[in-house]
Amino acid sequence: MSTLPVESLELRALEQRNRLHNTASELRTKVSDAREKLDVSKNAREHLIGASVIVSLFGFFSGYGLAGIFTDH
Repeated sequence: MSTLPVESLELRALEQRNRLHNTASELRTKVSDAREKLDVSKNAREHLIGASVIVSLFGFFSGYGLAGIFTDH
């Protein structure tokens, strides 16, 4: 059975630690980006006008349709 020198094992361990650190850093960055992208208040501010127009149109047409039921034409 061949044994690897201690220096070689230490070097491999250092490389693995660095790889794990980089992977963890990438994961933290992706999670942070996803949280920022899914932030409700930020999205509400960005899309306030569009959402207001859609809700207003829905209310207008619902009211128009409901009034049409009760009026005689």
